[in-house]
Amino acid sequence: MSGEVPTRSRSARRVFHGPRPEAVPVLVARACALVGLLDVAAGVFPRFRHSRMHTLAEVLPGSFGPFAAALSLSAGLLLLLLAHGLKRGKRRAWRAAVALLPAGAVAQFTYRHSVVGVIISLALLAPLLRHRDQFRALPDPRSRWRALANFVLMGAGSLVLGLIIVSVHPNRMVGDPSLADRITHVLYGLFGVEGPVDYQGNTSWTVAFSLGALGLITAVTTIYLAFRPEHPAARLTEEDETRLRALLDKHGRRDSLGHFALRRDKAVVFSPSGKAAVTYRVVSGVMLASGDPIGDVEAWPGAIERFMDEAKAHSWTPAVMGCSETGGEVWTRETGLDALELGDEAVVDVADFSLTGRAMRNVRQMVKRIERAGYETRVRRVRDLGEAELERIRRAAEDWRGTDTERGFSMALGRVGDPADGDCLIATAHKADPEPGEYGDLKAILHFVPWGPDGASLDLMRRDRSADPGMNELLIVAALNAAPKFGITRVSLNFAMFRSALARGEKIGAGPVLRAWRGLLVFLSRWFQIESLYKFNAKFRPRWEPRFVVYRASADLPRIGFAAMQAEGFVTLALPLPRFLRRRTSTPRACTHSLAEHDVRAA
Repeated sequence: MSGEVPTRSRSARRVFHGPRPEAVPVLVARACALVGLLDVAAGVFPRFRHSRMHTLAEVLPGSFGPFAAALSLSAGLLLLLLAHGLKRGKRRAWRAAVALLPAGAVAQFTYRHSVVGVIISLALLAPLLRHRDQFRALPDPRSRWRALANFVLMGAGSLVLGLIIVSVHPNRMVGDPSLADRITHVLYGLFGVEGPVDYQGNTSWTVAFSLGALGLITAVTTIYLAFRPEHPAARLTEEDETRLRALLDKHGRRDSLGHFALRRDKAVVFSPSGKAAVTYRVVSGVMLASGDPIGDVEAWPGAIERFMDEAKAHSWTPAVMGCSETGGEVWTRETGLDALELGDEAVVDVADFSLTGRAMRNVRQMVKRIERAGYETRVRRVRDLGEAELERIRRAAEDWRGTDTERGFSMALGRVGDPADGDCLIATAHKADPEPGEYGDLKAILHFVPWGPDGASLDLMRRDRSADPGMNELLIVAALNAAPKFGITRVSLNFAMFRSALARGEKIGAGPVLRAWRGLLVFLSRWFQIESLYKFNAKFRPRWEPRFVVYRASADLPRIGFAAMQAEGFVTLALPLPRFLRRRTSTPRACTHSLAEHDVRAA
């Protein structure tokens, strides 16, 4: 029957163990990295070729004359850059290495007449050619930001390496140039221009060619990343969105995070039957899904299979953030992955909610105090608001965000007031002001997305910083009180990370390990508001629904955690535009929660 968790016999079940790197790509990547490091060392440090490593260094691509240092640095840096791609089995990295190694062998024979060097280069080339079928991974999604990141990182690395190159020849240096002169010499040398530092003999040529090689590699890799054909980043097409909405209409009440699958910066894979789907985004080589699969639970295995096939084809690390217990059971059973409890979602049953009683005393007093101060609340569907008011709410939500970076991925929709989201709820707080600001009497905003026909899931919370404290409590209570007239029986609030550990750790009888773990979480709350978010949720006496992270191996957890922080917006590797240069649009970018306001669903 539809809606039950599907089960299959072990023989009929397709078990995935994730796209683990094969042994050969890993060994080849390590060999390339070692060769690259030795190449760089041989080109930079003049004493290196006279050390005990000289015998090994002899067999590396390039010679050690004026051209040799440049060739050695070029080959070394390129091999180092290729090592990570080779480890992941990337086809393009394999092609580059196959082209680079013979070039190094030819250079070695031409400049040094070293037969041993040619043999070693070809020996590394042999396993590449023999095991070429293990290097089939497709490219990652591309971004023009990578060209800028490459320019900044390679430029900084070239500057540091250039200073080393300029400074490791003290016996041949003319005079005693200052640090400023050496930096100037490096900067000039990266552009192929002679600088103020001079050397005796051919050392000037060696340094010049080495610096020129660093500058050339930086320029070539940046130009390649900037002008290569762009592989589209995750983006939900109109057709994908239409299909997802149809699935949510039938099965949306199962998961409170289902509507967040409609974020337009996600990609989607559908089951062969089209009755289920998994949405995801790729961040730093991690394929992040969020929540449970969308659609008929009987078709989940087909969508999960497509997800894992896509991860394997690109050599991405698969992971799922914030799935329910049922979702975790299906993911782990169908893929062989593991699951770890991440925290709890606070869900309030509207019929059971009341401000009466001692347990709700603090919330009740706060709400009454704010109401006496002259605040009033309004709760409406998005479709019932006029365009002018919607535009004012959009602009206020963006300006009140509190951070330069938009946050949210797994538990945020990323837009407010879109015509397609007419069923969303907006709760607003208003107070008459003798001198109204840009947004008039608007003081705070809550936005809820549908959770099936009878539920709502909190999306964002924003308030004017000049408004009285307690706006979030006021609007949550207003939304819960207004819920029955919209046919809403349950409301999902914030996500409390590691909630059970915090709750058990403060009870009498908690063991030393649990207390220590709670103490660490309290310490981390200084930056991530873990404890305060839990206590804020607990004010409304919710029931707690556990949420899980699904992962391939424990060693992947740090990488998955970093990728999740990037996706949620807590870590950004791109340089943001100045605020005055950002273009306003009718649909704001991912309007999500602010940690400082207890309004982040996922910390």
